[in-house]
Parts: sequence; structure tokens; C-alpha cells
Amino acid sequence: MKFLHIADVHLGCTRYHLPESPRDFFDAWIDVLRRYAVGENVDFVIMCGDFFHKRNVPPETMDHAVAGLSFLRDNGIPVVSIEGNHDQRHSDSEYSWLRSLEKWGLMHLLEPRGEDGRIIYEPWDADRDSYLRGGYIDIGNARIFGSAWYGATTNRVIPMLTDAIRENRREGAFHILMLHTDVEGHQMHPIPALSLSALKELKTVTDYVALGHTHMHYEIDNWAFNPGSIEVTNIAEFRETRGVFVVEVGDDNSVSARHMTEYRHRPFQRLSFDVTNMSDQKELTEKVLEMVKRDARAAVEEMPAPIIEVALTGRLGFPNSLLETQKIRDTARKMTNALHIRLKNLSVPTEYAVAADAEQEISRERLERRVVEDLVMRDKRFTKNRMAVAEAVVGAKQQALLGEDPEKIAEFISLKTGEETNAIRQNN
Repeated sequence: MKFLHIADVHLGCTRYHLPESPRDFFDAWIDVLRRYAVGENVDFVIMCGDFFHKRNVPPETMDHAVAGLSFLRDNGIPVVSIEGNHDQRHSDSEYSWLRSLEKWGLMHLLEPRGEDGRIIYEPWDADRDSYLRGGYIDIGNARIFGSAWYGATTNRVIPMLTDAIRENRREGAFHILMLHTDVEGHQMHPIPALSLSALKELKTVTDYVALGHTHMHYEIDNWAFNPGSIEVTNIAEFRETRGVFVVEVGDDNSVSARHMTEYRHRPFQRLSFDVTNMSDQKELTEKVLEMVKRDARAAVEEMPAPIIEVALTGRLGFPNSLLETQKIRDTARKMTNALHIRLKNLSVPTEYAVAADAEQEISRERLERRVVEDLVMRDKRFTKNRMAVAEAVVGAKQQALLGEDPEKIAEFISLKTGEETNAIRQNN
């Protein structure tokens, strides 16, 4: 048995308002399907959340989704999917685009049912007169279990998932669980990650845990696998390894997973320049362009042109308004033939140097957290739990931008600040 494990396709993502972006995500996805689904002659494809970048799907993005899924259907390859945080349905509606794609016969969407504090698994049934068609499906020797997006409550849900899977195992089958979550030690988001100890509870009932959500590749014990996103959704991810898994299962249910990274995708590069010793804007422009000429990657014929970010860091000795931003962008683009040059000014005037000592390649999320921590520290009410308050602020903002339900955001804030308060009490 052979299958393809994909996560975080993010169809419809638009980076930096570039019209080419949505096509980039489709091109990467369709090339993956050609090479590693049809090309490898897999028995099925699993997609572990965030198929779409947003719940509200533009027409062009839906065209891309239908084209790729139809390509698989025409080649006789079934697709099994779960919801991620980006494409989950609204809690007050039974409709979602993933459910529509299932209704049109383009995928199997697995959704376990919740009842009286328990998770209930029912076999997937195309004839069931409901948008909730089932929580697990059998394809060949595989029994595939789905899950929902649990967010900050994932650690508490794992025992219920474990019990529900145990009740629905099939003798001799290869048991797969699809789960959209960060895992402790590998997370890239402020939402609390699933602990390794909780994750390993699932080892007693599964042969393969198929992860999504974290946009980088990692593996745990040749049992839990996260392929990473197919494309870069934010330049902060550009150094991370991403791709897909082609998984072969032996007759004894042994696992051989190959992480595949060779497919069409847009190259990214981030360059940093410290402005601290620059006397004026002309010297700064000259030195930045020298760096671009020396270090930037140039476009390669017949390959997607790169997106390059130039980050200005350090302490600026003259007003921001004097920066020759347009000249730097235009000249750098001519030098490299890049699709886009992004000039990101992370420098600060000396008198406002909040977080100026942060490392040069700090991500926006970490920089935000650092600035929030600095601001929180100035309020004596939060002296003892500034880390938790800062994490709650940044995490709540991210969840709000993703359209998370207010109840889940409130629960997240309570969880973060509550954990820190308990730790302080114990230490005292």
C-alpha cells in the first residue's frame, strides 16, 4: 500500500498583494499531484488541514481546487481530508467549502462527532443525509481516522481521541489518524502545542499519525509525520524545509516514508542590513545595493523568479522619511530580475530603540512578542507574568485575524494566563 501525505496547501494565499501568488500555490500543489500521486501510483491522498487559506474562497481559488481534485478523481485516486484552522466552518453554520467539495464527490471529509463530552466515530457513508458523513473511512488495508481543529484544547482532547479510535479499530488494518496541530518542540505558533507525552498516548491505537499545521518538516519515531506546507505563506518560513511524504506500508504494517521536496515552487530569500553606522541615506542606499549585488539570488530562466526581502535593522541615525526605498527596490529588482523586492524597515531611531538588540533575522511574530513584552513590563501589574500576558496578547491577535470563534480565543487567554499564575503560586 502506498499513499501521499500532504498538509497546508493554502490555496488562495496572496503574499504581499502580488497577483502571481494564488497561481504559485496552485502550481506547487498540481505539480506535487502529478509527480507524487499519479507519478508514484499511490492508492490514496490524505490532506491534513488548511487546504484553503481562508474560509471565504474566491472563485479563482475554487477553480484551482476543483481542477486539482478532478485530476486525482480522473486518475482513480481518492482524497481524504480534514479541516484546519484556516478552512474550518463557522460554528453557527453547517456549510463550508470543504463540505461542498465532498458533496460534489471530489473528496472524503472526515469529521468525528462530539456527544456528551465524548468523541464519536462513525464510518464514512456517502449516502448519509447529512453534511456530517463520518469520522473514519476504509481504503484497502488502511483505516483512516479524521479529527477536528481543536486549537488550545488539543491536549485535553487526546485521551478522548485515543478511546474513540480504540473502540473502532479493525483487526489487521493499518490505522492512520489525521491531526492538525503543533507539537511540543516543533511549534511555530503561539497557541499551546500538543505535548509529546499526550501525542504518544496515540501510539497504542495508531500506526501512523499524519500531522499538519506547522509549516516545516519533522518526524517523530517513524510514526508521527509532519510534511510542512507546500509553499511559503510568509517569508519568515523561507529557511524551513517543506514538502510532502510518499509513504509505503509493508505487509507487516511497517512504514517507509520518503520526504519529497522536488517540485515547482517560488524561491525566497531574506537579506539583512544593519543601518547603525550609516551617516546618511545616500551611503545607506549605496551599501544596501552592494549587498544585493553580492548576495542576492538572481532569477533563473524557466524557473519562478525569486521574491527577495531586504530587512533594515539596527539604529537609524536620520529620519525614516529620508530612506530611498523606491530607488532601492527598483534598482535591486533590475539587478536580480526578481518577481518582487520587499524592503522591510525594522530599524528604529536611537531614542525609540525598543527591541533593537533582537537578532537580525527575527520573525515578525517573535518581534511582536518582544515589543509587547517590553510594553507589558512597564506595567507593574504584570511584572510576575509578563511572558504569559505577552503570549496571550500575540496569540489572541493571531487567532482573531484567522477568524477564530470568540469563545475559543477567550479560552486561550484564560489558559495562558492561568498556567502562568499557577506556576508563580507554586514557586512562591
